[in-house]
Amino acid sequence: MIFSSPHAGTPVKFVLALLLLGFAVATVKASSPLFQNLNTKAFETIDDYRQPDKWIIVMIWAHDCQICEREVGEYQRFHQTHADDDAIVLGITLDGEERKQKALDFVARHELEFENLIGEPEVVAGYYQLTTGSRWVGTPSFLIFAPDGELMAKQAGAVEVEIVENFIAANTPPQ
Repeated sequence: MIFSSPHAGTPVKFVLALLLLGFAVATVKASSPLFQNLNTKAFETIDDYRQPDKWIIVMIWAHDCQICEREVGEYQRFHQTHADDDAIVLGITLDGEERKQKALDFVARHELEFENLIGEPEVVAGYYQLTTGSRWVGTPSFLIFAPDGELMAKQAGAVEVEIVENFIAANTPPQ
């Protein structure tokens, strides 16, 4: 199995050490606004993108990740194919404020139509670890959330879009 499935069904709450700007340890819910939208500049969460009957495929990337560079085009096509039907892609870059322009250049170069959020590296890695219960490895990393918001799968490293499509099909109840 390519994807690993985290603990079954428990709501995700976690304690995140915010190293950014010298903040002390803070208790944060999964719905707390941890990331900034690269387009709107609003602070948002993954939950803000939940829609009835739509899966959310989160691609965590960095502007200088060679695998991300190769994979993002396939996820752009996946988003275009599925966004009106059963799934969306949501990007999260860990480039942080210091490399925000490089992240914006990455989005522009690939003409990405799916939304992209940005966070500081420590915050993105901490979110991944505490959401999945797994050690942060690096980019790209993927999270698959069911329409009800439950984390269904996680994977560090490259994942072919066909595998994601098959996973969604196998885990979507018949209508």
